[in-house]
Amino acid sequence: MSTQADVNLAIKRLATLGYVHEGDLGVSGREAFIPPDNVPWHHLYVCTSDNVEYQRHILFRDYLRSHPEETKMYGDLKLELAQRFHHDRTGYTNAKGDLVKEILKRAGGSVPNSSTTLHQARSYFHLNQ
Repeated sequence: MSTQADVNLAIKRLATLGYVHEGDLGVSGREAFIPPDNVPWHHLYVCTSDNVEYQRHILFRDYLRSHPEETKMYGDLKLELAQRFHHDRTGYTNAKGDLVKEILKRAGGSVPNSSTTLHQARSYFHLNQ
């Protein structure tokens, strides 16, 4: 999204499709949504393209796209953790956090500082299962 006005419009339009707006969930400038019951579960976030957290997501994604060995390692870990933490979303996210931070460092990005809550730090880098 280019502007905050675009984000606000997206929030309204997504509501007409059955998405439930959850607010920023502690990550400033990033709006989270619960999907409607009639679609497969997924995470949806809306923010402006200049948002720092969005930039981190893109950096992480682009790094994995250009490093297939690390993509496989990350994918294998996610599959293992999805089985181990099937009903524990926080445990799953926490368990993959160290690898996510390491990949982000290799990609040339910064990681959240120690004053950032663990939940916020993990959510910066969340990719869907």
